[in-house]
This record gives sequence, C-alpha cells and structure tokens, in this order.
Amino acid sequence: MPKIVLTHVTKRWDKFYAVDDLNLVIEDNAFVTLLGPSGCGKTTTLRMIAGLETPTSGRITIGDTVVYDSAAGINIPPNKRKVGFLFQNYALWPNMTVYQNISFGLSNIKESLPKYDLEARKTAALISALEKPDDIVKTIEECVDKKGKLDEKKAQIKLIDRYEVSIFTARELMSYKLQDAADPASVAAAKKKELEAKLSATVEKCKAAGCTFDKDYAFVKDGKQVKEVRKLSKEEIDLSVRRVARIVKIGMFMDRYPAELSGGQQQRVAIARTLAPEPSVLFMDEPLSNLDAKLRLEMRSELQRLHLETGSTFVYVTHDQMEAMTLATRICLIENGLLQQYDAPLTVYGRPNNTFVADFVGNPAINFIEGKGKQKPDGSIDISILGDIAANFKPNEALKLTEWYQEQAKADAAHKEAEAEKAKQKGYVEKGNKDTLFRHHIALVNETEDFGDEIEATEDDFVIGVRPEFLDLRDDGPIEGEIYSAMPTGMETTVKVQVGDFLLTGVVFGGVMYDLGQKIRFGFRGDDIILFSKKNGRFITQGSLIV
Repeated sequence: MPKIVLTHVTKRWDKFYAVDDLNLVIEDNAFVTLLGPSGCGKTTTLRMIAGLETPTSGRITIGDTVVYDSAAGINIPPNKRKVGFLFQNYALWPNMTVYQNISFGLSNIKESLPKYDLEARKTAALISALEKPDDIVKTIEECVDKKGKLDEKKAQIKLIDRYEVSIFTARELMSYKLQDAADPASVAAAKKKELEAKLSATVEKCKAAGCTFDKDYAFVKDGKQVKEVRKLSKEEIDLSVRRVARIVKIGMFMDRYPAELSGGQQQRVAIARTLAPEPSVLFMDEPLSNLDAKLRLEMRSELQRLHLETGSTFVYVTHDQMEAMTLATRICLIENGLLQQYDAPLTVYGRPNNTFVADFVGNPAINFIEGKGKQKPDGSIDISILGDIAANFKPNEALKLTEWYQEQAKADAAHKEAEAEKAKQKGYVEKGNKDTLFRHHIALVNETEDFGDEIEATEDDFVIGVRPEFLDLRDDGPIEGEIYSAMPTGMETTVKVQVGDFLLTGVVFGGVMYDLGQKIRFGFRGDDIILFSKKNGRFITQGSLIV
C-alpha cells in the first residue's frame, strides 16, 4: 500500500483559505483521522487527495505517482488514483440488490489487467475442495432444516465462504451431490481424478503456447505476467463481491434491496462496494454520523478490524474526537486551514501543542486554570491559581523559561519573514480568514459576556491544563471546594467542583454518590499536568502541581 505525501498544499476560494500550506505524510498502512471543528478544512483536504477537489497550489503524491503538482501542471483524475471513497451518505442504488450495488463499479472497469485462465483456476479450486469431501458434506448438511429440506442458497454461501470461491464454483460443488452419496469419499476421488486430468491438459496446452501459469493461473511469458486491456469477467466480479461480503459479513443479504436493510447493514454494503475494486487508499468522510450511538460504537470496532484485514491505508474525516482517539494510529488536527498537531492519539491527548488542541481533544473537556508566577533557581515555578491559592509547578524535564521564550520569539520572527517573502510572490492573495490566538475558556459559576478586552498577557502569565482524571478528590486534599454538580453513569461519576467562582471538572471512577453543595477537599494527581504560555497559548512542559 502506498505512502501519501502532501507538500505545501493550499486551497483557497478568493481570500478564504480552506487549507493553508499543509505539509503532511501519511505512512503506508496508517489509519489517519483528519479531526477538527466544522469548516476547518478537513473534508477539503480529503477531497484534494482523492482528486475530487483541485488544490490552488502544492504537490500530492500517492505511492510513487505524483497525482497533483501545480508547478508541473499534473492533475490525475479521481478514477485513475486507485482510491476508494466512503461518503457520509451511503448513496446506495435503491433499485439494485446488494449484489448489484457492490458489483456495479466492477462491471465498468476496463483497463490493463493480467490475463487469466479462469477455467483452470476454477478447476484448481474444485480439486482443492474435493481433497476433504467430509468437510463439503458437513457444510451442506448444516443447511438442512428440521423437516430435512436443504436450503440451497444458504449452502452455496457457506461453501463460498469456506473455500473462498465464486458462486459458480459453489454451484458446481453442489451439483456433485456428495451429501446424497453412499460413499462421498469415492465419488469425490473419482471427480477429483477427472478434474486433475482436465487441469493437466490445460497446463500442457499453456506450455505448448510458450507460457506458464503463476499460482493464480495468470499467464506468464518471459518471466512477466501477460496483460491485456479488458473488462472483468463474471467469475472475477463474483469473486471480488464475495471476498468483500465475507470481510463485512453480509453474504446472506446479496438478494435484498437497501430498503430491506438496517442502517448498520447499509453501511456495511457501502463499505463493501468501496473495497471491491481493491483501492490502495480508502477515504471516509464522517461515515458513521448517520448511525445511532450504539451502532456507531459497533461500527468503530468493525472499521478497526477492517483496517487490519485489508492492510489498506485509511484516511478518515470526523469532528468526533472520540472516533479519532479510538480508531486512529495518528490524528491530524486542523483549525482554520492550519495543521495544529499530527501525532499518535495519546500524544495529542497528553502533550497537546497548544491550548486549542488541549481543549478540542478529551471528554469531559480539560480544565484550564490561569496562574501568575516566577521561575525559581531550581526550575520550579511558584504560581498563584484559583484566585489567590499558592502552588508550585515542578517540570518533569529541565526548563529555563527565558530560553524557551527566546526560542519562541526566533520561530515567530522566522515565520513572519517567510510570510513577508510569500507576500512578494506573483499571484499572492492575502488570507481573509485571519489566524487568531485561541481563547481558552475558564469555567466560572457566574460567567459574563466576553467583549475581547482582556489585558495583554506577559511572560509571567500561564495557563495550567488539568485533565479531569487528574483532579484528586480526597479527605486530606489541600484545597476546599463544594460539589456544584454530580453525574453518575455507573462506571464513573463526573463531578463539577466549585472553588470560589471557579468550576473544575473531575472524574471519579466507580459508583460514588455526592450531594449538591457537599463540602469536599481535593488536590492534583500525578505528573501529567500541562503548562501552557498564556502569551502565545503554546505547550511549555508537563509536570506536577503541588498546593
């Protein structure tokens, strides 16, 4: 499967930059989720890779093929990119059966394909199945009802799945009627001998023509597969349809129409249709958003399994951070067309690049606590939080704040210089949807309207990020608060704790009950507390917060 590389990819409409100078590498066999709020540019990114949207500038490669390059004038159409696309709307043909829906795209393929001897391949499959006649009999007899009547359709599907053959091969196996024979083994042996003679004659005929067969019975000449421009045969189409039906477990629904299926079954049909042409990359644009919560959870599990079984590269668009966290090998978080972070899910959760990432990922949301303080000679920071509570933040790693701010200033100056150089280029259009510093939310009991007239932050102003699971409710806690709300779910209880006018969210595991207004004490657990700069909103370090 191929690696996907986006280099300086930009998409704008007039002055609106949907995607702004995106550089991204999606590794072979990765499951990448494009995550972000509505309108951030994630679907546009997906559509540009698939070829459904043309970038304004940049370069996109899939494997060894450059599919788009603005400088070289390359723009390969979607149907030539060997990608599959699964939309939010399943878009199944209502007048076609499940089988017809899956096979429709396959019947329209006409390209350079290996030349097979399909009869020889079918014969070899029959010989292989006949080696264990008792298994064939057992499989067929499993489809006999209490009245002794054989369900032929069910038997055919079981044979298809057991031996990974087409419906045509399964029907031929059924025609031998081994289940009715007094001695199935001798009938199978005789048939096998007949088929082996037939296959041997076909192989000799191939040799006489100066060719050989590979393991799939494709013609090979001078060490290379013989190819020809052709359409897929009915046998090949059926094998593909049955293969994907096996993967998503819809073999019994082939003759049904979409209206006769549940939402989850329709989703499986849509996935099967997308997988049938064996795309090198599978794109999914919020495919689970139309399902109910329980079914969505089931389908997440199915997609994980599907990714493992197919070995394909998956690129998945969602605004649901729980989907992104549970499915992805890497999360690509976008805001206002700009890449905010591209990391493994737990890295995005535990070490967010900035306050926007920290706020967007996590449910319940992270607690932001503003503080003011100075760094001590030992590297820790004495900081005042939650009004006037004295605390000390101890970094996990050596930290010199003055040097950190100097590095940030250098990076900002380099970025500003690069933007100035870009502005001098011919055809440059100034970005209309300006990038602004994310304003983190401090939860208060009595919140006032935000007029944006906040005092400018200094290098002594910090934002501390505390995930709810690190709020430690205990009898000997250093801070006193009271229960503002408590929401038990059985497995855990989400509580909001009031300290003065401030509200903090915590998660207590187990069925713990609290009364509203109950006095409690708490502290901060562990060394995964996050320190951000209030001045630029960026991640500084992780550490422990001691009160």
